[in-house]
Amino acid sequence: MKCIVFDIGETLVRDDRYWARWAEWLDVPRHTLSALVGAVVAQGRDNADALRLLKPGIDLGAEYAAREAAGRGEDLDESDLYDDVRPTLTALRGLGVRVVIAGNQTVKAGRLLRHLELPADLVATSGEWGCAKPATEFFTRVSDAAGGALPHETVYVGDHPANDTLPAAAFGLRAAHLRRGPWGHLWADEIAVAAADWIVDSLHDLVDIVRMENGL
Repeated sequence: MKCIVFDIGETLVRDDRYWARWAEWLDVPRHTLSALVGAVVAQGRDNADALRLLKPGIDLGAEYAAREAAGRGEDLDESDLYDDVRPTLTALRGLGVRVVIAGNQTVKAGRLLRHLELPADLVATSGEWGCAKPATEFFTRVSDAAGGALPHETVYVGDHPANDTLPAAAFGLRAAHLRRGPWGHLWADEIAVAAADWIVDSLHDLVDIVRMENGL
């Protein structure tokens, strides 16, 4: 195992503030939006459909731009990271593993993540690459970013079966499904288990997996 690639939302970064800021912008209770996010997740729909239910006909691109212009746009800081992120990424690099962060996020999110100076060899987003999961093109870029590691030597870690586990496995990467966030918990036993090489409850579990796989 030479390279581990991490999804971003609900793998490294909590989505709490993301949805809270949308609720504030649309002037609806946070609980209402959270409940709608849960409903669309359970139906296997795009999480942005929660916003479309609240405001039918919403132009998400225009609303995103309006939030940015109003100074209430996308933001990430240390408080958004899960507690196991820095220790795990640091430990993996200490074991000689290449660490890559690559997920479906905006160009701005890429800049914000790099500003956090996470212990990673590369941080990239779908907005920067011009392609998004679950497209094969995205995983081709992941493979290119693996620094020479072959697909079977590369693990993609994520919480979303349709965007992470299934397409990564179909591309030939090894896959770790993380039981975290709504998708990670809801679908762990029904879909992801069929394609995942591992199902983990914490990023810390990856350190033990690397030690075992690499005979360390």
